[in-house]
Amino acid sequence: MRIKFWGVRGSTPTPQPENMRYGGNTSCVEVRLGDRIYIFDCGTGFRVLGHHLEQEFADNPFSAHVFVSHFHWDHIQGMPFFRPLYDSPNSQFLFHASSRTRSLKQVMAEQMASPYFPVNLNQMRAKQDFYEIDAGRVNVEDGVNLQAAWLNHPQGCMGFRLETKDGILVYATDNEPGDANFDKAVRKLAEGADILIYDAQYLPEEYEARRRGWGHSHWREAVNVVMESGAKELILFHHDPDHNDACIDKVVTEARNHYPKVRAAAEGMEIQL
Repeated sequence: MRIKFWGVRGSTPTPQPENMRYGGNTSCVEVRLGDRIYIFDCGTGFRVLGHHLEQEFADNPFSAHVFVSHFHWDHIQGMPFFRPLYDSPNSQFLFHASSRTRSLKQVMAEQMASPYFPVNLNQMRAKQDFYEIDAGRVNVEDGVNLQAAWLNHPQGCMGFRLETKDGILVYATDNEPGDANFDKAVRKLAEGADILIYDAQYLPEEYEARRRGWGHSHWREAVNVVMESGAKELILFHHDPDHNDACIDKVVTEARNHYPKVRAAAEGMEIQL
């Protein structure tokens, strides 16, 4: 299993010089299992991933499963700029998302509707299939199982657990602590995982002072989740737009005082399992 981070920022892209080491694109994580491709979220990092897939495959068709946690802008705003959807008519994209609020296809069409975007969904020539998911376990492909669970976030957000023979990855972004049921669910989702990618948008003091109810977590709670779930390595994710590289460096140092296997997600970072 190879995990690569294409977008790690929360809320809005932040292309400022002081953020470049960790990156300014919003949420997108790619997982490779041999020639199989799994993508988590379609923030602005999804655009950059699309360029690399075009370079890699050229005119050869490919397929990918795309799991969308929820429909807030920072998790979908790369979709209209993902070139393989336009330029790879023989490629196939299998989108998985909850339709609790509306369908993903409807969301894609609406964000590309006039006057917000100059082209519409019909100009995407690649094959697209849309699958409804809810909390529970499904077999994605031979030897690959997906467990989904609801997280504590305004309008809802899904966390995902990808179980393979090579290892277990948990992607749990946009989750606020403090609700007993959600706290239990996210720890169950992360139980024994090799890699836990978890929301650490705020500093603990920011969260306590003025961010309660905004649907995000902080590094101290991320450490609690990894320790209480028995997951092996913690990747801090969904960095706040106002947290520059120096701030994230400090967060990682403090987090490692409590749990040694902690890293902050950075654009271009790869993990091999």
